[in-house]
Amino acid sequence: MSSPTQKGSASKKTAIKKPTKRSTSSEQRAPLWRRRWLRRILWTLIFLTAIGATFLAVVLARTEVPSPNDLATSEATVVYYSGGSNEIGRLGESTRRSVLLSDIPEDIQQAVLAAEDRDFYNHGGISPIGIARAALNNLTGGSTQGGSTITQQYAKIAFLTQDRTWKRKINEALLAFKLETVISKEQILQDYLNTIYFGRNANGIEAAAVAYFNKSVNELDYIEGAVLASVIKSPSGLNPEDNLSGLKARWSYVLDSMSVLGDITQAQRDAAIFPEIIPFKQKDRLGGQVGFLLTAVEQQLLAQGYTETEIQRGGLKIVSSFNRKAQRSAQRAVKNQGPTSGTQGLRIGLAAVRPGSGEVLAMYGGTDFITDQINNATRQFAQAGSTFKPFALASALEQGLPLNSLWNGNSPATVNDYTLNNYGDNSYGVVSLLQATELSINSAYVELTSEIGVRNVADAALAAGIPETTPGLNLESPDLTFVLGTGSPSGLDMANAYATFANEGVRSTTTFIKQVFGPNGGLIYQYEPLLTTAFSTEVANTVNYSLNKVVTSGTAKAALALDRPAAAKTGTTDDNKSAWFAGYTPQISAAVLMAKEDSSGMPISMSGTGGLGTVTGGSFPAAIWTAFMRGSLKKQPVVNFQAPPDEALSPIDCPDFIETDLEEIPLGCPIPEVVNEFGPENTESDPAAVDPAPVEQPINEFGPEPAPTDQPIDEGRP
Repeated sequence: MSSPTQKGSASKKTAIKKPTKRSTSSEQRAPLWRRRWLRRILWTLIFLTAIGATFLAVVLARTEVPSPNDLATSEATVVYYSGGSNEIGRLGESTRRSVLLSDIPEDIQQAVLAAEDRDFYNHGGISPIGIARAALNNLTGGSTQGGSTITQQYAKIAFLTQDRTWKRKINEALLAFKLETVISKEQILQDYLNTIYFGRNANGIEAAAVAYFNKSVNELDYIEGAVLASVIKSPSGLNPEDNLSGLKARWSYVLDSMSVLGDITQAQRDAAIFPEIIPFKQKDRLGGQVGFLLTAVEQQLLAQGYTETEIQRGGLKIVSSFNRKAQRSAQRAVKNQGPTSGTQGLRIGLAAVRPGSGEVLAMYGGTDFITDQINNATRQFAQAGSTFKPFALASALEQGLPLNSLWNGNSPATVNDYTLNNYGDNSYGVVSLLQATELSINSAYVELTSEIGVRNVADAALAAGIPETTPGLNLESPDLTFVLGTGSPSGLDMANAYATFANEGVRSTTTFIKQVFGPNGGLIYQYEPLLTTAFSTEVANTVNYSLNKVVTSGTAKAALALDRPAAAKTGTTDDNKSAWFAGYTPQISAAVLMAKEDSSGMPISMSGTGGLGTVTGGSFPAAIWTAFMRGSLKKQPVVNFQAPPDEALSPIDCPDFIETDLEEIPLGCPIPEVVNEFGPENTESDPAAVDPAPVEQPINEFGPEPAPTDQPIDEGRP
């Protein structure tokens, strides 16, 4: 048994050592714990890396690289009529002529690399910085961007679909990486230069050299090569016909880059002068109307975000809105009913749309797309004349004016210091609004516009579908000439605006495309019209009734030959520089226009065209419109317009006499005779006037009588 001293000593010793043992044990366990977790993390990373590498190896092993020769037989984008079975034509038929890289001058290769991928010979197929930049731009809502390296561009163009999806971008990166492991850089560059689209229907640099300079690529110098390298970025946006300044700016950038990279000397850069580019000649496959139709489809695809490469090489199937029967009817109508003499400088345009959907059914853009690519159906160049009067009519109806309201139909007439004449300087006296519409009386419509407000008439035109950008509208300060059609909409604009009335006041967007299918047959795009209520049903039906009267009783009688209900309006401008006929049935709305230009593109009189002293809207345009509609509507059911509301046809209650010229007169009524209730004024010859008895004068609640004026009452205002 231990002594107390020993126990205490032992206890003390134990008390001192125990904490030391616990501290030592903790210090030993902590590093062990950390080491174990570090090992686990390391092994996990190694395992995941191995799995990823294995997966990547498997994916790359299964990734096939097609032969570049397959590109020559790839499908072109085909455009069909609305039925989806009859082909209109093809976008971008291949003109590829493959050449060896050794046949392409080195400075031409350097120009392309300077423009598209400076680090081509240093990267492994992908650019992490470029991918990150594209991803950030796409996520933040910027422009859609893909891979920036030449290898990625080639992979996308040659072997992948054109879908804008992350899956496609991943596949693009994988294929680019695979290409770099199995194909030499030189082979990739050669295949890229033989595949890329340069505009002018040229696939590959050899075809591009011919299309732009009529030379083989091995005959080009670095200055010409810089031009071809420049257009790769945007073959359409940088084409020399439409954007020569933009092409020159890009060309300068490419040469500057070549100088910085040492591909050319500073002296060569300073001596460079932009080369002459040969005019672009379209192929015969675009002859007649085909070129106009295909160009319209292509421009809409570009506007919807498709790239030129996707359009030219994407193997798409486009179902257009063009109706085969209607298109053929348009061509026959112009050929059979248009003038055959005095046609130098004459332009004829026709456009037709389906009310309610805005589908463009037919279009006549000019005699031949090969000789003149200006589309007379979509170009805004011819003043509309009296085809603008229905917009004033609609505005007046919205303000409650009936068709029986009365207006001044005399000529000449002066309204708010504006003096004008009717066609042929004819005077009609006091006419109703309906009569003014039937006979297209200028004086009545100018007075109407003055009363209801020019701004309201302009708003009605815009609501119907006339674009704000139409030349000649002068929307900032419109004047009374607006209603006489000083604006110059396109035929398509006018056809769609009239279609708003045909569709009972509901406006639709227009389209040349109904559907887009991918190369695998999958539906990519389906057109859905954007509909907007422009006018009430009552107003639209009243306009339809009035314009139908123009056909049955007015200036558009030529359309009676259609032998079905139709509504239409003629238009003829001053100096006979343009003539229009715009009209519709419930199924089709169409506009026909004619105008003449001299060699410099300035408008000139159509006098003498077709042997006529004056070409009016009721002459050739009406005959073309009627023939077109007859052919387009053949075997289709006859559809009637809805009747207008009774109040639109009710007689207007106008007073025959008023007691004071300050009395308010209902809008649309002529100024009646002013009757003095106190009888005739006394004269000096009246004996009673010598010493008249005082008479208590009544109080005029409107204030004192107006002072006498020397200005006569406007007897011309009805």
